[in-house]
Amino acid sequence: MSEQQTPTVPPLDILILAAGLGTRMKSGLAKVLHKLGGRPIIAHVCRTAALLEPRRTYVIVGHQADEVQAAVEKELGGEQAGLVNQTEQRGTGDAVMAARDVLASTNSTVLILSGDVPLVRAETLRALIEKHLADKASCTILSVRLENPSGYGRVVRDEAGNFQKIVEQKDATEDERQIREINAGIYCFDNEKLFRALERVRPTNSQGEYYLTDVPGILRDEGEQVALYQHHDAREVSGVNTRAELAEFENLLRRGAVRRLMMDGGVTFIDPSHAYISVEAQVGPDCIIHPDVHIEGRSVIGEGCEIQQGSRITDSRLGNRVTVKDHCVIVDSEIADDCAVGPFAHLRMNARMEEGAVVGNFVEVKKSQIGRRTKSMHLTYLGDATIGEDTNIGAGTVTCNYDGKDKHPTMIGDHVRIGSDTMLVAPVSVGDGAVTAAGSVVTEDVPPNTLVAGVPARIKKKINEGETKAKK
Repeated sequence: MSEQQTPTVPPLDILILAAGLGTRMKSGLAKVLHKLGGRPIIAHVCRTAALLEPRRTYVIVGHQADEVQAAVEKELGGEQAGLVNQTEQRGTGDAVMAARDVLASTNSTVLILSGDVPLVRAETLRALIEKHLADKASCTILSVRLENPSGYGRVVRDEAGNFQKIVEQKDATEDERQIREINAGIYCFDNEKLFRALERVRPTNSQGEYYLTDVPGILRDEGEQVALYQHHDAREVSGVNTRAELAEFENLLRRGAVRRLMMDGGVTFIDPSHAYISVEAQVGPDCIIHPDVHIEGRSVIGEGCEIQQGSRITDSRLGNRVTVKDHCVIVDSEIADDCAVGPFAHLRMNARMEEGAVVGNFVEVKKSQIGRRTKSMHLTYLGDATIGEDTNIGAGTVTCNYDGKDKHPTMIGDHVRIGSDTMLVAPVSVGDGAVTAAGSVVTEDVPPNTLVAGVPARIKKKINEGETKAKK
């Protein structure tokens, strides 16, 4: 190689170990499928892996393989994710060996991650990879120091401070158990040397398993360079092993999201310790968030909004200056500027409110569109409905959208007044400027600018055009 040439950097492959049951979770659900921040634990690891732009990411699956595969492909996409099945649970070494056919054919750097370590950052992994390449190592181990290392594999160094071996807690001597530097379970390997060393691993330990942690020692004995990258943040590279730890991680995510919004986003929290904000949610400046508010998923909240106590907003979009009053539930919906919702309202299944619309006490809106400045203030169900502008929906109104077999639409025009306790039996439409009297059961289309009343509703009179607008 001439002096002008630079060494070729091998491509990066990522291998995520996610085949275990996770017995300490005391659950029939695979550990990596438990939710953290509204997403499976494995999804967090996959998203971080994708930020490194690897050639491909492979996931070792075993317990509940189909469900884990679905979670991985949802996060990474089918083309980027490769699934490898570990047929028997015989340790981490066996899990990595299961990927030999897909990884050993070409030269690459293999980054091995654990599927239950959701908080590790891409910046940390980049630093690990950079050290691995800079040291021209066959293996680089990410380690951290713990005040209480009980239960973790210890990193044993020689007198010069170089790597000597990893020893698991159950196999450690009393002196080795005093070591505070532990193996975080995150590694970089030269893939050719990794699989060559794996062939020499034997289950000669108290667990009778094939330990991946034996591989660095084997490489060292062969004269290969084994490097250590000691990270400063043990929590970042910790795994979720119990439900108590899962709750701690959830709290870390929540507190971090709230703090970022207060410090960098100009958001006011009345009681930060009693607010849940997804790390994927966006909240605009000058918003006021009251206690016990949940903003979940990829929700987007505009500027100058006020979300009052006990409300839950999931995967929804709110415009600017929206007021959500106490104890509302808003799911998969969109609310435009200057709207008001609640208290005790429920919007779901792509409900949409246009500018200045108001939905009040105990109103449920399902898969419906409410026009500008239209109001539905009390005790109403609006399902599969399209409602125009400047319309008033009286208390107790129901769009009867289900006939026992199919759902049907209701169309309500502009400047309409729907009287209290009106039943709109879909499919049905109410024309612009029309009025329904209180207690009407509307089974047929109502022409524009007419008053209907009765059971079933009948036309009582024509209304002069513009009269309804004037009364509003």
